[in-house]
Amino acid sequence: MRYLTPELSRLWAKENKMAFIAGPRQVGKTTLAKHMLSAAGAGEFYFNCDIESHRKAILKNPETFWQMRGISGKNDRQRIVLDEIHKYPRWKRFLKGLYDSFGKDLEIIVTGSGRLDVYQRGGDSLLGRYNLYHLHPFTVGEVVRSDRNTACSPDEFWGNIADSHTPNGAKDALQAIETFTGFPEPLFAASTARFNRWRNSHRNLVIREDLRDLTRIREIGLIESLIMLLPEKIGSPLSINSLREDLGVNFATVLNWLESIERLYYLFKIRPFAGRMVRTLRREEKLYLYDFSVIEDDGPRFENLVALHLRKLCDLWTDFGFGEFSLHYVRDREKREVDFLITQANRPYALIETKLTSDDISPSLRYFGQHLKPRYTVQVVRHLSKSMTVSAGITTIAAERFLAFI
Repeated sequence: MRYLTPELSRLWAKENKMAFIAGPRQVGKTTLAKHMLSAAGAGEFYFNCDIESHRKAILKNPETFWQMRGISGKNDRQRIVLDEIHKYPRWKRFLKGLYDSFGKDLEIIVTGSGRLDVYQRGGDSLLGRYNLYHLHPFTVGEVVRSDRNTACSPDEFWGNIADSHTPNGAKDALQAIETFTGFPEPLFAASTARFNRWRNSHRNLVIREDLRDLTRIREIGLIESLIMLLPEKIGSPLSINSLREDLGVNFATVLNWLESIERLYYLFKIRPFAGRMVRTLRREEKLYLYDFSVIEDDGPRFENLVALHLRKLCDLWTDFGFGEFSLHYVRDREKREVDFLITQANRPYALIETKLTSDDISPSLRYFGQHLKPRYTVQVVRHLSKSMTVSAGITTIAAERFLAFI
């Protein structure tokens, strides 16, 4: 079970909408979807648009294809999975027709590695017919919990941080994720040789298959060169001009390539917070990788790991309806910077700095904490002598304790 499982059950029981599950390649979307089918006694109702026979069945009978396999007996409504559906031609129109005709009879799970972001475009809109959920790589909290369910409200999360001790196994879980990433196959295999094979395969799947299938980009060699340049850019404001010069292409092309591989969940970007402080920078984004194993420097690598945990936290709170949470960073013209700022409804909520070893509180964290006045101000340290200390409203906490509740 993953942390989305109880929420999916609640969605069908209370709202009867389609469940869209988006996330990186090989993060476990298909495994989760098949688990939900098995729980409903509907294992044969799995349809994958990468499988030719499944694709033909949908093309021939777009409204009744699922009825060809009979009806399972555990639910009043039939549960079906449509995997990689964004590869189906006019997939939004197809889903709209299916839901409008049989929505009362079906519990529909839609998955995809490409972004399933849906925008209202005339009669092609799916607005109000689905909830979008993001499935992320395993986090420290998921590894240490036997039921994998780390979903909790923001207040419960901060209450756990303040009141609970470091869960058993958190230190080992953090080290395992640092070594093998949070993708389930290499993480649970815990084999260096298998991890190296997986990493090469994963990159090829995203760049040579998904990018080719879902975009018109054909300069695959240059895309691979771009990807090789990204690990050294982690943790710093991104200069598109620098990448443009390295690759010998124009600014718009680099921007388009980055947006394309972001849509495929190879990386994600966070923007600087453009709040009420007039001297903060508002243009340069920072980027992070879902597979951070290619980052050689310990500092940026740890920052990327924490970024993944915080991105999952923001997506979970937003997807589950706790509010509108977003991940940013803060930097001003005097080059004071804090790694992360979580906002709630575009207002400062939690300011978070990462450090490898320093027990001393970052001066920039103090400065922005005083000026932005977030609800929580935290310094997360990879190697810390004490599990947690609080001074002048700033919490300094060991990474394994903080991440064990995400």
